[in-house]
Amino acid sequence: MSILANALMALRGINSNKLRSLLTMLGVLIGVAAVIVLLAVGTGSSQAVANSINRLGTNTLTVFSGGGFGGGTSQAGTQTRNAVLTQTDVTLISDPNSAPDVQSVSPVVTTSETATHQGASATTSVIGSTPSYLPASNYTVQSGRSISSADVKAHALVVDLGSSTASSLFATGSNPLGKQVQLGSSEFTVIGLLASKGSSGLSNGDAVAIAPYTAVQDQLTGESQSFSQLLVQGKSSATLSLAQSEVESILAAQNDTTVTNLPFSVLNQASLLSTATSSSKTFTALLGWVAAVSLLVGAIGVMNIMLVTVTERTREIGIRKAIGAPKSVVLGQFLIEAVVISLLGGVLGVLAGLFVVRFRIDGVQPVLATYSIPLAFGVALLVGVFAGLYPAFRAASLRPIDALRHE
Repeated sequence: MSILANALMALRGINSNKLRSLLTMLGVLIGVAAVIVLLAVGTGSSQAVANSINRLGTNTLTVFSGGGFGGGTSQAGTQTRNAVLTQTDVTLISDPNSAPDVQSVSPVVTTSETATHQGASATTSVIGSTPSYLPASNYTVQSGRSISSADVKAHALVVDLGSSTASSLFATGSNPLGKQVQLGSSEFTVIGLLASKGSSGLSNGDAVAIAPYTAVQDQLTGESQSFSQLLVQGKSSATLSLAQSEVESILAAQNDTTVTNLPFSVLNQASLLSTATSSSKTFTALLGWVAAVSLLVGAIGVMNIMLVTVTERTREIGIRKAIGAPKSVVLGQFLIEAVVISLLGGVLGVLAGLFVVRFRIDGVQPVLATYSIPLAFGVALLVGVFAGLYPAFRAASLRPIDALRHE
């Protein structure tokens, strides 16, 4: 008997027990849909983490003052002074002879202020820096202009506003450029509006006001010769580790210590992204195994139903073998029936999975992993073969005389 004839017989068997067959397919459907959806959630989560880290900057190193994310005092060597980041450090790191793999260095002074304009207010992070800070941090100017080197040199009270801060202070449709915004006790003129950057997961990148660091020191943080951070942009992601080594060597020499005892913390964006990506892959693999358990349950369901089917059709098997049906034909009949049930469940599971991934799940936008569809079909086929093999062998091994005597 041909495979087509066995397939038609399998469909007739499925049709004769519609409800039971549908419930069996449901187990496979749920398992296949779970594989597609959970892998999509894992992929979407990985992309969200990568995007959040990339929003922090392009090929960047962040040097934090004091050996951590706050201030501190260095105890390395014979050094007793506070470990601070100075303009001298900026100058040395900017020197291509000292740090050939560094593209730019941006000194950073930060503070939190309530920005006000004609009765409207918004709590914003005020970042004092130089023009190179914006491209290094992936900020783009949507309208107006960015702060300039001339603004830094002149201690100009000018500011670029993030989209969230601007929308809180100014009415929709109005033009904030040229208007005055109160930051602390000083008025800053809005010279540029920044395109939306989104949240990094650590902070809202749009609730910012970026001004010349000289003006921020003069008006908001007090006159100072040090910076809270340095944002260092490397020339490429491939040489970012070399740039980090150069920066650490310069800072160690400036503070009379070694790189091992450096009184600053250097955050490498590439290393952070690599660690986050590795964690996300582990998370996705875990979700895949959870989905595999659902498929295993579906496979057990298919095997159970096929064993019931063999028992119910024992006399039919005996008649077929008595009139000359070989063992391979009986084996193929029940094996193909199990495979057909699994594949139909797999097709419905794929359709269900493709539908579900269109919606956000617990704040995560799933991203379809293209490999999950052939994977789901392949697993559905294996489920059918695995679940149908033992019942089919059992049916094919029945002796005709025993099968005909079965009540």
